[in-house]
Amino acid sequence: MEVATNLAATIGAVPVRDSKTPVGPALALSASAFSAFIESVKGGQLDA
Repeated sequence: MEVATNLAATIGAVPVRDSKTPVGPALALSASAFSAFIESVKGGQLDA
């Protein structure tokens, strides 16, 4: 997963996509949703 920085300014959200397919589709998340996701990952709250 990577943040699609080339799209961020154009859509006003945090777009994420599969880093192995950079020309593929991006999932646009609100900044607060992305932040909550990152905090959950860092806090070990998500199961693999």
